[in-house]
Amino acid sequence: MCTSGSSACPHDPHNLSIDETALSNGDLYTIISNKDAHGRKGALVAIVSGTRVEDVADALMKIHWYLRSKVREVTMDFSEGMHQIVLQCFPYADITLDRFHMQQLVSDAMQELRLKHKKEAQKAQNEQRKQFKEELIEKYEKSLKRRKKNKKDRRGRKPIRKNKAFVPERLSNGDTEPELLARCRYSLMVSGDKWTATQKERIKLVFERYPDLEEAYSIVHSLRMIFSNPRATWISGYESIQKWYEKVRAFGNDAFNTAADTIRDREDEVLNYFLNRATNASAESLNSKIKQFRAQLRGVIDVDFFLYRLSMIYG
Repeated sequence: MCTSGSSACPHDPHNLSIDETALSNGDLYTIISNKDAHGRKGALVAIVSGTRVEDVADALMKIHWYLRSKVREVTMDFSEGMHQIVLQCFPYADITLDRFHMQQLVSDAMQELRLKHKKEAQKAQNEQRKQFKEELIEKYEKSLKRRKKNKKDRRGRKPIRKNKAFVPERLSNGDTEPELLARCRYSLMVSGDKWTATQKERIKLVFERYPDLEEAYSIVHSLRMIFSNPRATWISGYESIQKWYEKVRAFGNDAFNTAADTIRDREDEVLNYFLNRATNASAESLNSKIKQFRAQLRGVIDVDFFLYRLSMIYG
């Protein structure tokens, strides 16, 4: 465990982020970081081994109550454990759920639909290959029966090859159906204005063949636009997200309904984004710096000493 108190934190921790990361051998650590330090000295408030609510809360309680009471906002993902930690240790702080984790939640529902179509397309292609081989064997056996015995003249119809390869149908851009669905993954994750000419052609083919994917993409994009609007307020954001719920309900997909229910259950914390436009990007940035530092050391052998060095650099 590594915690930083008042002597090791030069910035007053008004805005915090909480996240988890793996330092070595896949073991998870909970990291609480100070946004106001901007990734420099004082950015690291605490690193606690594990993700158990009791262990992390006990560690944070060692920080003076006066400092913890000054925290006004904590950003986090949808983890219920982290939610309980923040409620126990920072009672005066507003909880803001990271908009990018929320968008990822909805994007995962869209990717689940894409993978479903990909599996169906692969299954259909396998059936076509199987049928092709069966028909080929049947034609080959018929040709054997028609063939004259002791024929010396090689002229005439060419014999049917038993090992002829199956060639799947290719679309106008050169992709097969499964390849089309596999290669459109990234394009579906970003806004349409970022598509290249090749991606636009591929997405057009996808939407022509799978209208439900087009509707799913529209739902994901509309949620992205709600939080990308620089003029949106808490009230306007609330009104927009209610309309988004109706759009999801009309779509009738279980994965999207589950994602919408998850957002609705913690709607106030989702909409707190419009108060300060805060995200968990600072926590992700600090995690990246820690992993880069670990990579420079070619791994971590002595975890306690590694945590000590982190506290000296970022604590």
